[in-house]
Amino acid sequence: MTTIIWTWVAAFFTLAILSFLYKDNPLYKFAEHVYVGSSAAFTVLYVWVFDAYPKLVIGFKEKAGMQKYMLVIPLLLSLFIILRFIRPLSWLSRWSIAFTVGMAAGLGITGLTQGFLVPQVQASFLPLFVRGETVGQTVLLTMNNVIIVFGTIFTILYFYFSREHKGVLGVSSKVGVTILMLTFGASFGYTIMARISLLIGRIYFLLHNWLRLV
Repeated sequence: MTTIIWTWVAAFFTLAILSFLYKDNPLYKFAEHVYVGSSAAFTVLYVWVFDAYPKLVIGFKEKAGMQKYMLVIPLLLSLFIILRFIRPLSWLSRWSIAFTVGMAAGLGITGLTQGFLVPQVQASFLPLFVRGETVGQTVLLTMNNVIIVFGTIFTILYFYFSREHKGVLGVSSKVGVTILMLTFGASFGYTIMARISLLIGRIYFLLHNWLRLV
């Protein structure tokens, strides 16, 4: 019985969300508000169970000495965020926001540099000729490396604005634009495929789990 009830609930919300394809209506707004509210509630519970409780509450009980008193700093910063709703003390929340933004910026620069920039630069240092087990494999591997190396160079040359894009630089920048358009097109195609996969999954749920037609 519980499975049947939750199946009908899921089917209702699925149809309510899909009703937006016809026009904006109260059912869609209700499903949207329920989704946003449940997501916010889940986020609060997730942060409490996996972050705040084990790191602060249990930390105060298990840690000793200076490590225990260091936990007062994140606790105060968290309380400062809540003080934003109290106008006379709202200025204290700026300290927490500034600390969070600064820390996120520092970690973001380091993470992007080590996780994306450096590996991408290393991945572009490829040999232009690769010997494979067969002639066909040799040709394919060589063409793949050539496309990666010169595609990277032409794309970077497109963003070189110190000279007017004429002559060799103009041709190279046009090739770079073409590579960028192919990349954006492939990324957009993958996004559409992912959305269609989600749609197929919901339609299959309605026909199989709910209506049991397939």
